[in-house]
Amino acid sequence: MKPKQATGLSDLEKTIIRELTGDLPVISRPFNLIAGQLGISQRQLLSIIKKLKAEGFIRRFGATLRHRNTGFSANAMTVWRVPEEKIDEVGRTMASFREVTHCYHRRPQGKWKYNLFTMIHGSDEQACRRIAEKISQATAMTDFQLLFSYRELKKTTMRYFHE
Repeated sequence: MKPKQATGLSDLEKTIIRELTGDLPVISRPFNLIAGQLGISQRQLLSIIKKLKAEGFIRRFGATLRHRNTGFSANAMTVWRVPEEKIDEVGRTMASFREVTHCYHRRPQGKWKYNLFTMIHGSDEQACRRIAEKISQATAMTDFQLLFSYRELKKTTMRYFHE
């Protein structure tokens, strides 16, 4: 479903989206707390969230783990050169690997020939290389490079409707 324009959102809907793009409190009923802060019932909040999802404003909810704290100390943005006519098929296969957390099709720019990007997580750099090799074998895509992350300079969730 194609998302609608934000101009059709009420002030309450924008506030709810702003609240949901931050960290949810780690408590048993985070939506109850948010609803109380907004002066509405949890039932009303959840109803509005479902409506926003049905209309395409909200795509999904997800949790972000600090992967380095869980034993995955290496990650590599792996860039692949994939024939355009195979992007969907190859992208689905690459995205099916549990070690891949992101998979994007991008248009090559200038001399940069790579058009499919996967973020691979592993216990160390060698593990990431092995995973990339398995992906290469599964897709028959052999033109790729691993770009390892050495230091995280910024990692935040996108924030919408700043006050």
